[in-house]
Amino acid sequence: MKPNIGDIYCVYVERLQLYAACQITRIEEEKARPLAAVLELDWTGDKLPTEEELDKMKPLYCDYYFWNNRLDHSYVTAQVPKKYIFAGNRPPLVTEKTNSYSGGWHTGSSVLNQLKWRSIPEDRRCSFKEAAKDNTPVVIGNIQLARSASAVNHVALREFSDLSMLEQLPCLTRIATDRPYETLLPYVNGNPFIYELQLENHGYTSIDLRGSRLERLILQADGLEELFLNKGLTFLSLTGTPSPKLKIHAEDGGQWLTAAFTDNVPPVCGLERLSGLHVTQAKELDLGPVVRSYPCLKDLRLWGKPGNVVNLQQLEQLTNLSVFSTYDMFGFAGEEFPGPDRLPNLTWLWMTSLPADAAKAIKDKYKKEVPKGLDLSVTKPRKPEWLAENLNNPFRDWDGREHITAAQAKKAMNLYKKTLAAILALPEQIQGGGMTAAEAESALNTLVSGYTEAFNKMDRSSGFIETVEREEIYTVLEDLLSGALEQLSAAGGEVDVDRLFGTFDQLRDF
Repeated sequence: MKPNIGDIYCVYVERLQLYAACQITRIEEEKARPLAAVLELDWTGDKLPTEEELDKMKPLYCDYYFWNNRLDHSYVTAQVPKKYIFAGNRPPLVTEKTNSYSGGWHTGSSVLNQLKWRSIPEDRRCSFKEAAKDNTPVVIGNIQLARSASAVNHVALREFSDLSMLEQLPCLTRIATDRPYETLLPYVNGNPFIYELQLENHGYTSIDLRGSRLERLILQADGLEELFLNKGLTFLSLTGTPSPKLKIHAEDGGQWLTAAFTDNVPPVCGLERLSGLHVTQAKELDLGPVVRSYPCLKDLRLWGKPGNVVNLQQLEQLTNLSVFSTYDMFGFAGEEFPGPDRLPNLTWLWMTSLPADAAKAIKDKYKKEVPKGLDLSVTKPRKPEWLAENLNNPFRDWDGREHITAAQAKKAMNLYKKTLAAILALPEQIQGGGMTAAEAESALNTLVSGYTEAFNKMDRSSGFIETVEREEIYTVLEDLLSGALEQLSAAGGEVDVDRLFGTFDQLRDF
């Protein structure tokens, strides 16, 4: 269903056990995919609003954490999701254009965030807001942070002689550490503002976070046998290799939780009602065990390295599934994907970089569901020869990107292959006596220069290298030099990586 300007929609928010409301304030038709500006409203109810209530509705002004009297007003795809109910039409409550964009309709999320914020004692909220405006330097060891700092990482934490010094940072909301600290978990459990914690190399067999107000937890699971999660946690990422003994105690069996794993999906005890599952860097994934382990999934997203997925037809067992997406996943045919009658609650289906035949079949199956509220995007169909050529190409995502031509994507791929081949040849030349270690390092510097200048030349004509592409070029070079360091060190050579990155930064024009 396409929305109109002024439309007010309601949706039942399970977490609130109430309806929440939003209004469409603007439609941008000139986009390839029309966008709607959605404004969250300051209203909730146990039933749909009356005409009188519609007349009295106001925008929701948010003040949680670093928001100050701010509207939740952002562009989303102009396709009303299935479960949204039209309540009426009124003149837009806000006429100013928004510059925010969101990945999807999320009505009710800011209402929930406001309720969580208001549940924190007022004196602590006032102290937080006061400190958020204070950029007075706080010197701890060899580092300096502003009093308003919101995050500390493992490097900063090493400068703390005592974690009680964290009290000097009243606005702290995120902590990342790569070693155990005896007082860290008690601090997190006692601080209502910490909503993200990343723990690596912690050495614990049991972790209890029930006293915290975390929303996101990124945790190295190696050696962990028991994990007690707090109410309100919405995202759990388990890295490393979870133990078969691991038992997780989650609110309602994970009903409100999204879990993320890398490559494989272990059957974790305690998450039988898991709501969301994200799998990254998948290589070989069997959906059969996934569906059996997590039968209540509503949100399933798969990212390949690229990867192959089998038993895709098992998706039909996930009767509550509303969101499904894949990226760089192959190994399946279109007929394996269940039809709309088997996935009646599906509201969001995005599949990018998939077998060409499957892409056509899935798009044909689901295109009639779009007017009913399905957000459908099936893009970058790939033929078998493309996959064979791009399996190990880190620039494969450039093929089909809106502002990058096919020729530019191919040049980037060939440049990577050429540079990699030249790097791999250097250790052999050292070991064969055809090149000294010093000559190899000089040759490596020449390769970095050529890599950089090649992208300069490609960018000169059209200026297609933007922030994302610049980061990707850097990351690929980082991986190339990491491999070179390992290979040349084994052959008796030396690599000054900082000097090589200095060459890259000095020469690049993008």
